[in-house]
Order: sequence, then structure tokens, then C-alpha cells
Amino acid sequence: MTDRSGTSATAASGFGTSGVTGPTRAATAARTAVVWDALSQLLARLFDGEPLEIVDAGGGTGGAAVPLAELGHRVTVVEPNPDSLAALERRAAESGVTVRGVQGETQDLASLFPADSADLVLVHNVLEYVDEPAAALADVAGITRPGGAVSLLVTNAVAGALHRAMAGHITEAQHLLSDADGRWGEADPMPRRFTRQQLLDLIGHSGLTGESVRGVRVFADVLPGHAWEGDAQAGQHLVELERAAADHPELIGIATQLHAIALKS
Repeated sequence: MTDRSGTSATAASGFGTSGVTGPTRAATAARTAVVWDALSQLLARLFDGEPLEIVDAGGGTGGAAVPLAELGHRVTVVEPNPDSLAALERRAAESGVTVRGVQGETQDLASLFPADSADLVLVHNVLEYVDEPAAALADVAGITRPGGAVSLLVTNAVAGALHRAMAGHITEAQHLLSDADGRWGEADPMPRRFTRQQLLDLIGHSGLTGESVRGVRVFADVLPGHAWEGDAQAGQHLVELERAAADHPELIGIATQLHAIALKS
């Protein structure tokens, strides 16, 4: 697919890898390709001849926002950390694009944007940390226009248990599977993780419609480091493997992250 700016989705699939080279870049591209593929297809569907209004809630330093602005869209990042907003400004300037940065949280969205004004809202790696995920997603839905979409990226609880077990923390893995918030214990730095069904339920309760859930980073986070040694094509092979695994019904469950596209009717 080629968007209106002439940038192919394949070429853009390594968004967020600027300044990174070699195996590290290849690994990062493999971890982001599935999400960017879905976003590229979604942008093509939403595009009606005018730049899209995109809000990246919790967008940090602009790893997704800057590439979207490079495609010609109007992007606003809402981020509570002022240091991240400063880094976003530098990143956008280095790329020659404009991205609006606003300090705030999901609960501030209603005061920052008119209702039903955003064509697309990104909520990536945010719902794990907010106090009330349902309220946060309702705030997101409130600024999304009818016919618009929300891109949700969350950490998968089932994969969390798998990774703890692989690291030798057997009892923590068992605890995580039975914990309502998907945590392995009090020392767990992540406030919550989600199962696929929990994510779909959250989408439904917000008034959005969950169109799809795909697995992200099925293999990229479990491959040993030596997998990158001596094979110049390993990165591309892993990207292709991740794309094949993203929609595989049995493999979605063990993906590190879950990516959902939700629509507002």
C-alpha cells in the first residue's frame, strides 16, 4: 500500500527506529511492524482527501506521532511528562514536521479537544497505568468522531505469565494468571495487564466496537540474542514471522502485547 505522500507502508514499518542501526533497529522494527501495518490500513480507510486529526494520548517522545505527521496528518500528543514533550519537540524539528504537544492526561481530553473531533486516537501503553481504564477509554471515545477509530495497545497478561515462568519465577507466573489485574506480586512495576477478553470488554463498555485484536511481539521478545548474529536478513525474516503470527488464533494469546482497532459508530 502507498499513502498519499508516496511513502509505502513497508518502508514506514520501522517507525520509532530513527537513529537506531544494525540488530537493534531490526529488532525494533519487528516489534512495531504489526502495529504500523494496522495503522497504515486504517489511515487509508479514514482518509477523505484532507489531513486527519490524530490525537496520541500518552504519546511520550513522539515515536508514533512524528511518523504520522510525516505522512501529512495533524497530530497532537497529550503527555503528562514535560521532559517527554521537550524530547518530542526536538524529534519533530529534526524530522522537519510540526507536532503539537500538550501537557495533560486522559482525564483532560474533554477540556483539550471538542467532542467528536478526532479522526483517530492512539492509546498505546497507557491503560496499564491509568487509575481507571474504563473511565480513560470513555474519555477517549468522547473526543473521537463518529466513524473515527481508536488504536489500543496493551500488555498481555497471558504473555506476562509465560515470560515470568521462562525466567524461572514459577510461583509468580501462577499468581499472575489468577490476579484480576494481571500482576505477579506487590513488587511488579506494572499496575495491570489485560487478557484479550478483558480488552474486548473494556472496548464494549466504552461504547466503541472492537473490530480486531492482533498479537504484537509474539516471537521478538523470546528469541535469544544469538539469533541476530551472522544473518543480515534475520531482521526482515522476523518482521515477516511477526506479521504471520499476528492473526494466528493460537499465537495471539502469547504475544507480549495486544493491539486492537476500535471504531465509533
